[in-house]
Amino acid sequence: MDAERRADPDGLLPLTPVALNILLSLADEERHGYGIGVEVRERTGGKMRLGPGTLYGSLKRMVDGGLVEESEGPVEEETDDGRGGYDAGRRRYYRLSGFGERVLAAELERLDGVMRTAQAKGYFPSRRGASSPGEA
Repeated sequence: MDAERRADPDGLLPLTPVALNILLSLADEERHGYGIGVEVRERTGGKMRLGPGTLYGSLKRMVDGGLVEESEGPVEEETDDGRGGYDAGRRRYYRLSGFGERVLAAELERLDGVMRTAQAKGYFPSRRGASSPGEA
């Protein structure tokens, strides 16, 4: 990615749902790939499941694009990997870069604007049977 594009987070917007959810997953802590997938699935109530190809392909592009950085992860020698085994430091951990934080903030501002426009037009996605404009 060229430096000019990296200087302006708006050049990457809108983010794909996968990229947005990966950045959100890393917003509060460093995670390994499997942990990112689990966090996204749990946070979305199972509506988004990231298969290995999608997840790791996206992470590679995000590292190459400067949104995400590899990190050392936790200091423990061996940690339970959640699947009954131990990773013994073999996992790659990821964290948001400074640029990734700016891109995430810009995308959330963009989405907030979309929601405010929808509300101003009297439309908001139905919740628990509530109707939207034009519905009886």
